[in-house]
Amino acid sequence: MNIRQDGDARRMPAGLVALALASFGIGLTEFVIAGLLPQVSRGLGVSEAAAGWLISGYALSVAIGAILLTAATTRIHRKAVLVGLVALFVLGNLLSAVAPTYAVALLGRVVAALCHGSFFGIGSLVARRMVAPERASRAVAVMFAGLTVANVLGVPFGALVGERWGWRATFWAITGIGVLAVAAIAVWVPAWAGAVDKAHRAAGLRPQLRAFRSWQVWLTLAATALSYGGMFGAFSYIAYTFTEVTGFSSADVAWLLVVYGSGLVIGNVAGGRAADRDRDRTLIAALAGLAATLAAFGLLADVRVASVVLVFLMGVFGFASVPGMITRVTDAAGGAPLAASANVSASNVGNALGAWLGGLAISAGLGYTAPLYVGAAVVALGLAVMVVTARTGPAASPPPAGPDQAADQAWLDQERRHSKNR
Repeated sequence: MNIRQDGDARRMPAGLVALALASFGIGLTEFVIAGLLPQVSRGLGVSEAAAGWLISGYALSVAIGAILLTAATTRIHRKAVLVGLVALFVLGNLLSAVAPTYAVALLGRVVAALCHGSFFGIGSLVARRMVAPERASRAVAVMFAGLTVANVLGVPFGALVGERWGWRATFWAITGIGVLAVAAIAVWVPAWAGAVDKAHRAAGLRPQLRAFRSWQVWLTLAATALSYGGMFGAFSYIAYTFTEVTGFSSADVAWLLVVYGSGLVIGNVAGGRAADRDRDRTLIAALAGLAATLAAFGLLADVRVASVVLVFLMGVFGFASVPGMITRVTDAAGGAPLAASANVSASNVGNALGAWLGGLAISAGLGYTAPLYVGAAVVALGLAVMVVTARTGPAASPPPAGPDQAADQAWLDQERRHSKNR
């Protein structure tokens, strides 16, 4: 892998590696807790239901923090914001590592989560600036690669470290990863990639809010929420599907989740490359593939081989749309960071909706395959929204929310040249 800081279109800028490292740490924080809940519950003397708020509280904080922190930092240099966000992530995990009480541990989770949405929203804009425009979705995919790898390794990593050295050691390890990420971003992300042009800095938050007048923004956010919601609604109960329907043992669930996570990694990379060639067709194909996979999974859940293949495809199609959705919504919003962060919030809202609908289906006595069918229906609705979105207007035609794009590009090129000459 070739790494350079100058944004050569044929090579991966070192700054993308720094963003991927931070993404990996943030992903670990999000996923690792699932394998630690029993230990945390015993260690802090709380019920498992109370310990579960370490997951729910994190998700809610992601949705809120994505909007609030992005809005509050709109005029600040984006590289400085990213460093500050990852520093906040370090603080949150440090609080969890040393927490003497459950309340402090929950506070640590909330603090760590506040950076999540803003980091991915602002980071995606910085990432795409480091490469040629035709490689924008691939740049976003590289940043998200850390998150997808964390999805594969998060639960087993937390379980292994927690088993050997206790659950606090896991949070100490993640804190260390965060410190490395802060240093990497400070050193490797070029200043020009995070610079805010004078027009946007003077205008502040108002033009970003005006970007939300665009139906293209709202339709893309809706498609994001529905696609995530359908996949997560099915995934939330996948362990029950495997053990109660397919006939796998509970011990098999761990490696089956690794299969799913491997699909996420592949889908992220493939989706980023495909979106740079034809973004809307890639998004439509990914959603259609996910809806078909979930429906087929429901029909074939009692067949072991088919279940393994389908859970892998569920990961592939589920994350193939992520890079394209982010670049689409930011293009539709004229590059507004708030729209990119809103996309992360939309995905978390979708996650909550999907898990709720899947739970309702099980409670109604429809069985452990019901979340798969519900998920397929939700994704199919997202597919319909995406088709309408693609047909009603190009995402690359932003509303008049910011300065002229040609002038903005000329300014960015000038900043890049000045940075190299210094």
